[in-house]
Amino acid sequence: MRKLDRTVVAAPACLAGYSHPAQRWDDVHPRDKQQIHVDLEQLQGRRCAYCEGDIDTLGQHIEHFRRKAHFPHLTFAWDNLYWSCAQTDSCGHYKDNGAGAYDVNDLLEPCIHDPDHFFRFRSDGTISVRPGLTPADRHRAEETLRVFNLNPQWGRLRNMRKAAVFGYLFMVDPDVGFSANDWREFFSDELEQAVMNPFYTAIRHVLTEP
Repeated sequence: MRKLDRTVVAAPACLAGYSHPAQRWDDVHPRDKQQIHVDLEQLQGRRCAYCEGDIDTLGQHIEHFRRKAHFPHLTFAWDNLYWSCAQTDSCGHYKDNGAGAYDVNDLLEPCIHDPDHFFRFRSDGTISVRPGLTPADRHRAEETLRVFNLNPQWGRLRNMRKAAVFGYLFMVDPDVGFSANDWREFFSDELEQAVMNPFYTAIRHVLTEP
């Protein structure tokens, strides 16, 4: 998960033509959904808003952060829409169908919160909750990992993140004693080239926080 800046993309004009309860999401014309896809790609790249996986590999759907069934008035709200992968064992589909009960206010939202403050991505593919958080923030971090199923001890996402960073591991020497800023400067070219890659946050953390 990474921080997204929704202010760089204006709300798709087509959304103004729909409102609850006059229409449902299923009433959105395919042409308009395609425009929403285009604008979400501008916001996110071709990566899932939650796991950062490649949507061309993992499938995709337009995801409502706050579920339509619980927040119908936000069905057509641009701020509530993300591009999620289509995997059922994580991310948007898992949140809505596999996570069980949760309070959406306890979740980190990519356009509001900075996941770097809450998580540390490891070279073995796991995600750690950063130490020193307040109890409320620690609960929010843990609940986000649970509800989106981003950090199973073993499984698909862990293996994909581990594979994404594997090629960089031989370049990181923990005995050098560099600070995070030193590593960031040292690997600036690699980070610039990798910025649009799937699982970029895991790559960045491995290169800048060895």
